[in-house]
Formats: sequence, C-alpha cells, structure tokens
Amino acid sequence: MAKAKAKAASAKQGGGSLMWLQGLACGGLAALVPGIALQVGILLLPAIVALMLDRERGKPVARAVLLCTLAASVEPMRALWNSAQGGDLGFSLVADLHAVTLTWGAAAGGWLLTQVIPVAVGMVLNTTADKRSAELREARARLIAEWGLGNPADQ
Repeated sequence: MAKAKAKAASAKQGGGSLMWLQGLACGGLAALVPGIALQVGILLLPAIVALMLDRERGKPVARAVLLCTLAASVEPMRALWNSAQGGDLGFSLVADLHAVTLTWGAAAGGWLLTQVIPVAVGMVLNTTADKRSAELREARARLIAEWGLGNPADQ
C-alpha cells in the first residue's frame, strides 16, 4: 500500500530525472559546438518561451509555435550544417537579422493561428447554424400553413 502511494506521488511530480538529463545534454551541446547551440537557442527562443508559458493540457499553443519555428529554421540550420559546423558561421548566422526575423515571425504566425482559427471556426459554425435555423423556421411555417394548423406564432 505504501509502495503504491509513493509511486503515485512520484508520478505526480514527474520528469525530474528527465529534466536533469535534458539539461546535461544541452550543456554538453553548448560546450562541444557553441555555434550550433547559440543558433538553436536564438532561433527557437519563442518556442522555448511558449513551452514554458503554455499551461494547457497537451500544450497546443506551444506545439503550433514550435512547429512553425522549426519549419522556418530549417534553412539556417542547413547552412550551418553544410559549413562543417563552424563556430564563426554559427555566430554570423545568428547575427543575420533576416533569418532571426523570419523564424520569429513564423513563431508569431503559429501563435496567431492558435488565436484566430478557433474564432473563425466559431463564426462559420454560428453562421451555418443561423442559416439552418432560418430554413427550418421557414419550412415549419410552410407546413403549418399547408396543414391549416393555425398561426405559427401562436404555437
């Protein structure tokens, strides 16, 4: 019984050792190839912030921001990889405002999509429901008139 409670308590805390290993891997990457680490850190900064701030289950906003950011950072990463991971090029690619602006703009686009799409879908569904409701009221009035059941407003 006590063993099950301890296991449940550790499951609630979750991810302590995994977080430690991720920190170790990031530290090793930064020490071995600082150019790549700097570029990844700068380009993916909006996604990292979104991951930390998104408290919803499944992190839908963070996933959209991360996906858009990763898609936009493919070209700068490919350029760095093709250059034999030179540290100088890593720093110069980060200083390239075009790549950073494009990547951060894609992150903003991902965030904007998560804010706009639910509103747009809701508007489309409401418009469709209103149209269908009007059609059904018209059909009801027509049937009441055909069957001679009286005034539709009375019922």
